[in-house]
Amino acid sequence: MIPIKTESAWRGTSDCRSCGIRDMVLFADLNEQDFGMIHAPIDDLEFAAGEALYTEGSRAQGIYTLRRGMIKLVRVTADGRQRIVRVLRPGDVAGLEALGGGHFDCDAVALTGIAVCRIPLEVIHTLGASSPRLHLRLMQKWQGALKDADDWLADLNFGTARQRVSNFILKMRSPTDGHTVTLFARDDMGAMLDLKLETVSREVSRLVREAVIEPLDKQGRVYRLHEPQRLLQAA
Repeated sequence: MIPIKTESAWRGTSDCRSCGIRDMVLFADLNEQDFGMIHAPIDDLEFAAGEALYTEGSRAQGIYTLRRGMIKLVRVTADGRQRIVRVLRPGDVAGLEALGGGHFDCDAVALTGIAVCRIPLEVIHTLGASSPRLHLRLMQKWQGALKDADDWLADLNFGTARQRVSNFILKMRSPTDGHTVTLFARDDMGAMLDLKLETVSREVSRLVREAVIEPLDKQGRVYRLHEPQRLLQAA
């Protein structure tokens, strides 16, 4: 647990800047006066792949900014199936909906090992009311989350299996080099794309055979994207 003081807060912000996500972190635009209003502790947490940060319907104590790794947001359908509604990556915020209703509206589960900062709701409410910088940042995050949700639904839940898998691979490209793709378990991919596990595996294997993507690890999670234009054409 890290009690935030002006000095330590600035160190934290400097760390965010040095890790390459300066423009995406929630507190990036805060100044010294803003940090002086933070009196509740902020937790610096790590979760292993498969661990839950929170569950659907649970009461929120804070929201989570993602510094490293990926988080899946999961909802259970009326017939009991799990559907992944979105994947969060570094710079994203998990649990924004809790600012309005005080509860989470889905499960948040670590897809990979992750590092997050859990910011108490009282900190967000206090700063949101007094700092125009944080208020603007929150609105940008909220708008971005809504757009991402719409884009994921539009791109990943319609079309043929080939189109869905191609779109998914394009979305999972590294934001830094554009040619490294990090996927996750095929059953998770199936849950997100509304496809059977066997169908997802077949489509990924086909792309490997055609040299569109090249596996870089034995687990089949990290790939090198050689021909993005082939995926764009399929999508």
